[in-house]
Amino acid sequence: MAEKLDVNEKTIKRDVVKLKQKGLLKRIGPDKGGYWEIVSS
Repeated sequence: MAEKLDVNEKTIKRDVVKLKQKGLLKRIGPDKGGYWEIVSS
């Protein structure tokens, strides 16, 4: 994702943490094999 958006990997990690804190990302499934889903309001 960082490569596609031409940003640093740390930027992606920071932004994902912010989205999780705001409740905009929801974890589906286990840590291994699961995925993140965008929560629509």
